[in-house]
Amino acid sequence: MFDWSSLAAAFLLGLFSSAHCVGMCGGIMGALSMAIPNHAKTRRWWILLCYNLGRVVSYGLIGLLAGAMANELAQWGASVWLRWLAGLLLIAMGLYLADWWRGLVYLETAGRYLWAYIQPLGKSLMPVDSVVKASLLGLVWGWLPCGLVYSALAFAMAKGQGINSGLLMVAFGLGTLPSVLATGVAAQQLGKLLRNPRVRWPLALSIVLFGLWTIWGGGHSGHDHSHHGNAAEGSHSPGAAHDHSGMDHTQMNHGQMDHSKMDHEHMHHGATGAEQGATSGSEAASSAAGHEHNHH
Repeated sequence: MFDWSSLAAAFLLGLFSSAHCVGMCGGIMGALSMAIPNHAKTRRWWILLCYNLGRVVSYGLIGLLAGAMANELAQWGASVWLRWLAGLLLIAMGLYLADWWRGLVYLETAGRYLWAYIQPLGKSLMPVDSVVKASLLGLVWGWLPCGLVYSALAFAMAKGQGINSGLLMVAFGLGTLPSVLATGVAAQQLGKLLRNPRVRWPLALSIVLFGLWTIWGGGHSGHDHSHHGNAAEGSHSPGAAHDHSGMDHTQMNHGQMDHSKMDHEHMHHGATGAEQGATSGSEAASSAAGHEHNHH
C-alpha cells in the first residue's frame, strides 16, 4: 500500500524549495510569457500551464526509471544506503537554498553532460506558439540539470520503488507548480520575496530538517519486510505440521506429563495410526487362525 505521508512530503519539498525553481525556470517562463501578445492573456496562461504540466510529466517518467533502478538495488540490500543518500542530498539542498554551502553546483555540473544531448530538442521547438509545443518543451526541460530535482529523485528512490517513485516525483513537480507559474507573470516581485533571508532561511532549514528526518527513517516506507514475513511463516505458522518422527518416545516419562492440557486435535498421529493399524491387523489374523483351528 502506498504511503500517503511520503506523497505529501514530496509535495511540500517542491513547495518549500520554490526559491530554486525561480532561478532555474524563471528565465524560460518569462520568455514564454513575453512572447505572447498582451491581448491574448488566455492563450498565455494555457501555454504556461501546458509547459509546466509537461515538466511534471517528465519528472514522473524520470521517477519511474529511478524506481526501477531502486527496485534492483533493494534486492541487494541497498535500501538503507538510498535513504542516507536522499537525506544527505536534502541537507545539501537546504544549505544551497540558504546560500551557506553550494556543493550541489558540482552535482548539477555533472548532469550537464546529458543535457548537452537533450537541449537541442528544446531549441527545435522555438518559438513556442502553441500548447503542443509548450507541452513538448516542458517534457524536454524536465531533464534540465537541477540539484533540487536530483535531491527529490533520491528521496523518491528511498521511499518507494517502481510506480511509487514516479508518483512521488509527480507530487514534487506539482509542489513547484504554483511558484513557477507565478514566476511567468510576476518574476521580479516573487524573486525579490524569495531572496529575502527572512523567507529563504526558514524554508532552507525546513529542508535540512526534512533531510535529517529521512536519514532517521521517517515514514519507514520503502523498506522490504518480505523476508521477515517468510521467516515468520516458516517458523510460526499455526497450520504447519510438526514432525516428531526423530523423537525417542521411550525416553519420555509419560507419568509426569499433564495430558489434560494437550491439544490432541492438532497432533500428528499419522505414524502412530499406521502402527496401531498394523497391530490390529495382526491380532485379527491371529484370532481368525484360532477360530479355524477350533473349528477343525
